[in-house]
Amino acid sequence: MTPNLAPIFVLRFHNMKYTFKLKEPNSEKETLIFFTCFFKEEGKKFVYSTGETILPKHWDKENKFPFVSGSKRAKTSETLKQQLNRYSDLLIETDSLYKRIKETLTSAALKKVFDEEFKRTVSGKNVFFDAYDEFIAEKKKGQVWSKATIMRYDNIKNILKNFEKVKKYKLTYSRIDKTFHNEFTSYCMDDLKHINNTYARNLSLFKTFMYWSLEKKYTFNNAFVGFKKVPKVITNQIALTIEDLNKLMQHEFKTESLERVRDVFVFACVTGMRFGELSLITKSNVSEISIMLKEDKDETKEAREIPLTSLSRYILLKYDYKLPLIANQKQNKYIKDCFQELEYTHMVQKVTTKGKENIKEDMFFYDRISTHTARRTFITMMKRQGKSDKLIASITGHNDMKTLNQYYQVNDDEKKEAMDEVFSVEIPLKKII
Repeated sequence: MTPNLAPIFVLRFHNMKYTFKLKEPNSEKETLIFFTCFFKEEGKKFVYSTGETILPKHWDKENKFPFVSGSKRAKTSETLKQQLNRYSDLLIETDSLYKRIKETLTSAALKKVFDEEFKRTVSGKNVFFDAYDEFIAEKKKGQVWSKATIMRYDNIKNILKNFEKVKKYKLTYSRIDKTFHNEFTSYCMDDLKHINNTYARNLSLFKTFMYWSLEKKYTFNNAFVGFKKVPKVITNQIALTIEDLNKLMQHEFKTESLERVRDVFVFACVTGMRFGELSLITKSNVSEISIMLKEDKDETKEAREIPLTSLSRYILLKYDYKLPLIANQKQNKYIKDCFQELEYTHMVQKVTTKGKENIKEDMFFYDRISTHTARRTFITMMKRQGKSDKLIASITGHNDMKTLNQYYQVNDDEKKEAMDEVFSVEIPLKKII
């Protein structure tokens, strides 16, 4: 058996001994690891929770440290070793500083230093999720996120909380490893039935939180950097044509509410604006020729100019520059009702990718329409007319041309027209027998 190489961590530094101990050494479940030292002049024992946990069977009782080799070694032993060494290193560094300035290091002073460095939370609370809450609060306070982004990160927290319960996988920083990645991928793809694009987006958001944690020194565990996302795929989507928009505008709807939903949708189609941006339109940022829009999603972006067409100007005047907006969820429902009333009831196929499997689903055309169809329609119609990506992006606000081009939907008529134009080879007059 390979001998354990960890040093004995009951050490004396000047007149102070420090060590590590388990909260519940006889437990069959994971238990907290405490850092302890004794202040002789105060006659006081200092006990500080590291927030790290370990199964007692992976704990070397003699050396008072996790096994770092051999069959009893935990998968997270290297990460735990790095984390625990931070406490002893900080004690030594702090004690040396106080010696140099000829001050006495007290237990209260050490606690303050530890709290500032490790940002410990109230005993009994989950450090991982407390840090996540601090992460969200910091971003909200700095106003660097849009409401939609905040909702996404709130959703990730709920997913992680449910993952803990379902998979019985207690989340701590030291347990964000390959095993977590495999279990979390399985939970998202198999239990939650997420498709590739949803999972890839959520994993990216989670990794953003972990990078923040690394920067804040909540953890030194960087195993998450190597987490691979399942490949993103371009899902087939619906984009409308000019004929569709004409039919939509000329139709007299049965109710005024559907007419208002139609107008908002068409306005987004001919301006390329996100649904969430439409509420930013007021008389003060509209001129005779354009809308001057300050990006709500990213405050660092410069205002962008969105030219008005006769149709978009007509809709704005109709509602006195205040579009009749309703909640996004309701708009999504009622725009489907609009297309159903227009008898867009033919079947189309929706193809999504889960892992390496393509899932095909036949749906009514009207069920494929959503508020996002408008922005996709704008980009697709502009591309079909040969307008440059740079020009389109200056209107839509895209910085990444790859993202912009994912909106572009090529239809069968366009493919046929393109091939006929390219391969216009004369057919020989000789008859085919």
